[in-house]
Amino acid sequence: MQGVILAAGQGVRLRPDTDNLPKTLLSVSDDDTLLDTIVANLAEVGITDIALVTGHAAEALEAHAPILKSRYGVNPTLVANDRPDWNNAYSLWCAREYFADGALIVNGDTLHPSSVERVILDTSQHGINLAIDNVKDLTDEAMKVRLADDGSVNRITKEMPIDGSYGEFIGISRINADTSAAVTTALAEIWRNQPDLYYEDAYQLLAADGLLLPAPIGAVDWVEVDDHADLAKARQLACRS
Repeated sequence: MQGVILAAGQGVRLRPDTDNLPKTLLSVSDDDTLLDTIVANLAEVGITDIALVTGHAAEALEAHAPILKSRYGVNPTLVANDRPDWNNAYSLWCAREYFADGALIVNGDTLHPSSVERVILDTSQHGINLAIDNVKDLTDEAMKVRLADDGSVNRITKEMPIDGSYGEFIGISRINADTSAAVTTALAEIWRNQPDLYYEDAYQLLAADGLLLPAPIGAVDWVEVDDHADLAKARQLACRS
C-alpha cells in the first residue's frame, strides 16, 4: 500500500521554530523528528512507498528525504504543493495520483504509535477509514466526529458540540481504491471554492453515502503538534517510547 504524508503547512503557531523549517522536521528526541516517527511507523507496517507533500521550507524536506530512505528503507517521492498558504484540502488533492489505488494518509504533525496504522490496516477495505480516539476527553479544537445509526460517520468537523460527539479524528485515514475518485472530486470542489478548508471538509461531502467508517484506536498516547505546548508534549511522549 502507498503512504501519503501531508507536510506542506507553514506551522504559524510554532514560529520562530518554523520560520525556515516545516514543523514535521521539528525534533522530538535527540535522533528523531516528527517525520521520522511517522515514517518509522509506516515502515513497521510494511508501507515503504511514501509520497511526501511539501510546501513551506520544501528544501529542508528534500534534504531529509535521503536520510529517510537510508534509515527506514522507504522510497520517498516528493510532491510539490505550490500554495502552502492554503489549507490541507489542496495538499491532499496534490497527491491524488498517489492515493488513486488506495493509500494510508497521515498528517505530518501527529506523533502516535504504529498501533494506529495497524488498526487502520485491519479495517474494512471500503470507503474511507478514519482513526478515531473515542477515549480521551474532547476539546472545542478537536476534529470531532458523530456516528449515524448504521455506525458510519455522518459528521466530521471542529465546529460541532462536544456533547453527542463519538470521538476525535486524529489525522490518519485510509482512502480505499473504491472511493479515491470521489475523494479527488470532493477535494477539488472544496479547495476551488474555499481554499482555507480542510480535507475533512471533502470527506464530509461523502458522509451521506455512508463512506466514512470509524476505526477506534483505543487508549493511545498521541498528540497533534500545533503549538509549542503540543511540541513539549510530543517530546515527552517520544522520550517514553
